[in-house]
Amino acid sequence: MQERISLEALAALPTVAALNISHSGQQVAFYADWTGRFELCTLDLATRERRQVTDGQAPKAVRAGFVWSADDASLMFSRDHNGDERQALFDLNLASGEVKALQHAPQSMDYAVAAHPDGQRLLVNSTRGGQMNVHVYDLTKEGESAWTALTTLPNATQAAAWSPDGTRLTLSTNESEDLRNTDGYVMNADGSGLRRVLRMREGSQDSVGEWHPDGLRVAAGSDADGTHRVGLLTVETGEVQWLTSEGTEEEMGRFSPDGRWLSAVRNVDSTLTPVLYDTATGEARELKLPPGLALGTQFTQDGRMLFQFVTSTTRLEVLLYNLADDTSEVLLPAEYGEVDPADFVPGEYVKYPAADGLMVPAILYRPRNLETGKAYPALIHAHGGPTAQFFRGFDAQAQFLADRGYLVLCPNVRGSTGYGVTWRDANLLDWGGRDLADVAAGAAYLKSLPEVDGTRLGIFGGSYGGYLSYMAVVKYPDLFKVGVPIVGITDLFQLYADNSRVMPQLGYYFRTIMGDPVENAELWRDRSAITHAADLKAHLLMMHGTNDPRCPINQARGFRDVLLANGREEGQDFEYVEFGDEGHGAGDIAGKTRSYRLMSDYLARRL
Repeated sequence: MQERISLEALAALPTVAALNISHSGQQVAFYADWTGRFELCTLDLATRERRQVTDGQAPKAVRAGFVWSADDASLMFSRDHNGDERQALFDLNLASGEVKALQHAPQSMDYAVAAHPDGQRLLVNSTRGGQMNVHVYDLTKEGESAWTALTTLPNATQAAAWSPDGTRLTLSTNESEDLRNTDGYVMNADGSGLRRVLRMREGSQDSVGEWHPDGLRVAAGSDADGTHRVGLLTVETGEVQWLTSEGTEEEMGRFSPDGRWLSAVRNVDSTLTPVLYDTATGEARELKLPPGLALGTQFTQDGRMLFQFVTSTTRLEVLLYNLADDTSEVLLPAEYGEVDPADFVPGEYVKYPAADGLMVPAILYRPRNLETGKAYPALIHAHGGPTAQFFRGFDAQAQFLADRGYLVLCPNVRGSTGYGVTWRDANLLDWGGRDLADVAAGAAYLKSLPEVDGTRLGIFGGSYGGYLSYMAVVKYPDLFKVGVPIVGITDLFQLYADNSRVMPQLGYYFRTIMGDPVENAELWRDRSAITHAADLKAHLLMMHGTNDPRCPINQARGFRDVLLANGREEGQDFEYVEFGDEGHGAGDIAGKTRSYRLMSDYLARRL
């Protein structure tokens, strides 16, 4: 099959991320990798003047947002070192270009949430005390004295927003013995008066977000009814006006500056559509957009909305949407460079039967101009998370693989978000169980397609997708010819020990998913790929960053060592690559290009 899309040209296409409108509404700041790595940039919404405001000081990979100072004179952002995620805070003066490091404890992870209205304080979620908790950083002080911990709770706790007058803030945490439980809280700005304002039921995931401009109500979210819905909560009374219709999945967004609208994002069949709720009547208004993904919706001061929009065949572009007449203007167009967008293939939304008869939703990419009577190799792409999902957005990996003659199936297996609580929680205490069976059912579905060569199936994925890639080739050793686990997981005991020490919020999350490592020791052993490494028949390409704190490098090294101990030879039975300048995946265009090329060359040789 003739290759139309240059892998290097595709990987080099720039990305815009983390849009953030200034308090005055005059500018929008964002990350963009037009230079080959991410830099902070600003755009004047009146003049359309675009300016790059960092030169190498921005993070290599965007794993944290940033905030405007109260006077819009500076941006405060987090940066780690080569993917180690030890996020440190920096203050960028927009007038002078000076970047000042704020005080940082070397092993902590600091995430800016919001500048206080007085301009002197910064709300921060940080692991300075061990677990993720709420802190305030006093911008008028130096050193350790600048930090004040507002919460010191044992479970992961995160702030959401200051109240309009700066006297209170919203946050979410869990004080229940049920680790899956999350509740919404309000507290005073000095850390006193912590009060739970939202709990729908024990075990549900309930949260509060941004404040209405009236300072009396806050945005609320809950999955207590089986799907995630959005509402308005009156803080003093605890009364909630639920806005989302029954059976619909929505996530809360922001209030318009005049308080008329609360935005939400509706998740239906792997698309994300902005919805506005009238805060007086509760009536819904859906923006008029084609099927795709709307990301980062925000309001401007003049009654418009700013967001990114993408489909499976068009790359991200930044839109200004006029609510007065439902028209939109492209503020930052998508760039295609040397790539012809006409060569992209659409992602087909499909459902296939699982072993127990339930239907698994997925997105299927087919090569263009399939030849009648010819059978092609196929791949399953397993997503990370697992509480995540594949969307009908632009997937560069799927596009270059389809261009090279592979069918690519991207399934939202059990454990995925977007399909209700029951589906999301179907792999609790069952990693490598029903979710993996859904992967195997995806392989059976691919084999049923007349254009697929069932003897040439592969699987790949990163993070939790890497976990499923490892598990698939050892639990179903005759199903896949190759596997490409990327920053994957092979040993659940080791993962939990490392996460509890280095990223305590992830250690907490892992206990909510797979339970206690002592009580469930046999389950953890069985659901660790390293236990079954001797059963491997497929050929593997393992790729991992040495600085990865989420799925540390010992996950890959341990599996490699067991293979070697079992008589397997590196190069003949498996291939192994470490990246010394990466953490949990590639952060810049050079790293992305390198990974794409390694995978493309490997599949050409082995599949």
